[in-house]
Amino acid sequence: MKVLVTGFGPYGGYSENPSGEAVGLLPEVAAKELPGLELVTAVLPVSFRRAREELLGLLDSERPDAYVGVGLGPGAAHLRIERVAVNLADARTPDEDGEQPVDEPIDPEGPAAYFSTLPVKAIVRRLREEGIPAALSYSAGTFLCNYVMYLGLHHSSRRGYPLRAGFVHVPLSHRQAASLGRDWSGIPPSMSVETVVRGLLVVLRVAVERFEAGDERVTV
Repeated sequence: MKVLVTGFGPYGGYSENPSGEAVGLLPEVAAKELPGLELVTAVLPVSFRRAREELLGLLDSERPDAYVGVGLGPGAAHLRIERVAVNLADARTPDEDGEQPVDEPIDPEGPAAYFSTLPVKAIVRRLREEGIPAALSYSAGTFLCNYVMYLGLHHSSRRGYPLRAGFVHVPLSHRQAASLGRDWSGIPPSMSVETVVRGLLVVLRVAVERFEAGDERVTV
């Protein structure tokens, strides 16, 4: 089974992005934990145009069986397993290239929304069993995270690959939270990058198990 996993680079006022950092660490760990998995990883720029070009290029060149996008969700205290991607790009701040779409469809001819085709409930259950805080989320926002999730699912619907696609939001890293917090009441929630990597391994393991079992139930 081949899986494409993408994270994002730093953006806005953040000098680092734990999603990109975790994705960068994932291949070495996955090679030991999931030796039969063919893993392709990439760190996307926080740019609507360039992220689209890079992601669609990877999907077409690699033709993965599954795609898992990973992004930073400031304020999250756990891994958020996203269930819905909406056909909307509505940026509160400009991307790295100064682009700031407002109330624009990602694809004018696409459906209003897609549901994740990863086994999201099974993933959440397994993460919790492994002691990793996780929950389903019903909003991936309207910035780049939702954008690439929608693109992955739209590509799957139109081209037939990847067969499964979804998205995971991760908290701030401990280092980020320490630099942002002003006092005990103002320190934002965080998670170690190592825990995020462990969590992504669980996501991949459950996805592989369901794929190899031929399980068509994509949510439970």
